[in-house]
Amino acid sequence: MRRTSFANDFSWSKSRHEKLQECLRAYYLYYYRSWGGWESGAPKEVRELYVLKKLGNRYAWAGSVVHDAIKDALLDIRAGRAVEPEKVEARARKLMQDDFRYSRGKSYWSQKYRKTFSGLVEHEYDEPVADEAWKQNWETVRSALAWFFSSRWPELARGLKPAQWLEVDAGADFSTFVMDGVKVFAIPDFAYVEADGSPVVVDWKTGKAREGYDEQVLGYALYVSQRYRLPMEKVRASLVYLNDGVEHQVQVDADAVEGFKSRFAQSVARMRELLADPASNTPKDESAFPQTENLSSCTRCAFRRPCGREAAAAKVA
Repeated sequence: MRRTSFANDFSWSKSRHEKLQECLRAYYLYYYRSWGGWESGAPKEVRELYVLKKLGNRYAWAGSVVHDAIKDALLDIRAGRAVEPEKVEARARKLMQDDFRYSRGKSYWSQKYRKTFSGLVEHEYDEPVADEAWKQNWETVRSALAWFFSSRWPELARGLKPAQWLEVDAGADFSTFVMDGVKVFAIPDFAYVEADGSPVVVDWKTGKAREGYDEQVLGYALYVSQRYRLPMEKVRASLVYLNDGVEHQVQVDADAVEGFKSRFAQSVARMRELLADPASNTPKDESAFPQTENLSSCTRCAFRRPCGREAAAAKVA
């Protein structure tokens, strides 16, 4: 591994675990081979991998825009500023228009843009996406924001006293905790304390329910309990599906927590098996990270070109 000004320390997150499960080669490229690609003197191959790893897809993009808009609205409410839903929607629309132009021109190869958007994999691989599909992407954002502002959440936020606010999507530099000696990233979209003293963690979703979401907010519950020294048994967790207008309460009890910790330990053990030197987080040779046999995964992967799967993925798509 190349030496850089930052250490590639071992850590765990839900997204890292999912990458490990989906494709070992993509996991290797994302977390190891692309390391240092931001540096001006990085080798061309490493630079390419780094740029590609930062790309998202149009669905994740819509979710990110919604999350950012709600984050800004909640922070404004916390600061006592007025929030006008129409202006929030207009800003989101303008932002997506600017994002689209930046991505379509593949400007991410030469220009820095904004922190939470680095371009779309659909543009990088010139995927045929109908205009209606792009319009639907905006509709997902619009309807999610419309439901949020008509829901109980803005009024709930306005009613919180300063001491009841814990976090509003504080980011990876802040929202971490240590479990079994491993740094864990857990970034709740919204965390606060009810009047009865019960801490609540909330995760906004723009898509449909899928496996792994309950696990994600369990991690948030553990984080909030540890960081703020609050009793785990009092933590409540909520998944809010904005486009469906559904709130799902996640079970947070001793059995659920122990189950999370057991699966976490198994995941960490598997990740460490792939290291030549666990102390320095140095991976084994690339041959220890074989490509997935599931080509449908390749159709969604930003690494399909350097991985040699671009043509095969195109046939499957």
